Amino acid sequence: MDTKALLKKVRKIEIKTRRLSDHVFGGEYHSTFKGRGMTFSEVRQYQFGDDVRAIDWNVTARYNEPFVKVFEEERELTLMLVVDVSGSKAFGTKTQFKRDFVTEIAATLAFSALQNNDKVGLILFSDQIELYIPPKKGRSHILRIIRELLEFEPQSTQTAIAAALEFLSSVQKKKAIVFLLSDFINEGYDKTLRIAAKKHDLTGIRIYDPMEEALPNLGMVPMVDAETGKMQWINTFSKKQRRAYSLRYALQVENFEALFKKNGAGQLSCSVEESYVKKLLGYFKSRG
Repeated sequence: MDTKALLKKVRKIEIKTRRLSDHVFGGEYHSTFKGRGMTFSEVRQYQFGDDVRAIDWNVTARYNEPFVKVFEEERELTLMLVVDVSGSKAFGTKTQFKRDFVTEIAATLAFSALQNNDKVGLILFSDQIELYIPPKKGRSHILRIIRELLEFEPQSTQTAIAAALEFLSSVQKKKAIVFLLSDFINEGYDKTLRIAAKKHDLTGIRIYDPMEEALPNLGMVPMVDAETGKMQWINTFSKKQRRAYSLRYALQVENFEALFKKNGAGQLSCSVEESYVKKLLGYFKSRG
């Protein structure tokens, strides 16, 4: 993509997503995440009307009278966008590629954070860390993030979510709002997800194309794995083949949902043919 075309596309995405963040998501983002970044201040004796959930049971037991923890809201939060740029993001059928869809969602979240005066950082990953942009404020910083999401060419086409979460934990020491955007066609990230979810306010957004859910009945078809580059002939006439594919796909989705739920992290799935606006708004309101 030449510079002029890239800038035009960046501007187009900015206009669309900034309008959404200003008029739709800004307030929802703030009400969902304000107070999520809380720092411990002190303990004091319990007073009538205090939230019993704030009781510090260790101090209460030591002094034999109730004490509560006092927290202060951090003035600014940090939003980390952790985005899968492996080969499968180039998949797309009827409406748009998954990569373009992911870019719009990430841009909307980034401008919502900007409106809230939060820092925004970006991690692009495949089976390695492809790019890291440290958290920072400002419109020009957000535009740089959008440019990278649109134009960046990864060195690898494969996926390792575990590597991305491990890197996140190493570079982001303070608690952050983290959105992990991927199709989650991957395994082996159980442990790193558990660690990241304990430390951060983590949400997984699964992006998929409905055509990935089942094999169409087209006879013998050559198929290339976007991540490994391997080509093989698949007999889509075979009900057994089609059933096995659908089952494998369903198990990956089930694994994604179960892991995030088990570790207290948020999760939602969004098709490229759906309105991500409705999906995100519904998610924010369910947490607000």
